Amino acid sequence: MQEDDLLELWNAKRFQIIAAQVAPALVLLGVFVLAAFGQFENASDGAKYLAIGATAATGILAVITQYATIREAEALLIDLKKIENKSALATKIASSRGFLSIMAIILVGLSLISFALVLWAVLG
Repeated sequence: MQEDDLLELWNAKRFQIIAAQVAPALVLLGVFVLAAFGQFENASDGAKYLAIGATAATGILAVITQYATIREAEALLIDLKKIENKSALATKIASSRGFLSIMAIILVGLSLISFALVLWAVLG
């Protein structure tokens, strides 16, 4: 593949990671608003478990998508690194594999923390 094709794929992968965050952010916003107004205090157990389940399902699917995208982006970086006479941008992107690895770890860590906070907000 050519440098331009790989850079285009890189941008697509970045967009996929960002897009995968939209649905969980909206679900978390909904849980936050309901918790802020005390709606879970008098909610039935079924409603609480539904909120937790929906949050978990949305979050798990987003993490899987983001993690897969990160793995694909790491492979893309290997291909980008092999290109000779790269632009400064391509060189900088090709050297960001460590950043992607850190991002994968942070993704999992923040997801677990967010879910723990959802459990706390919903179950009290």
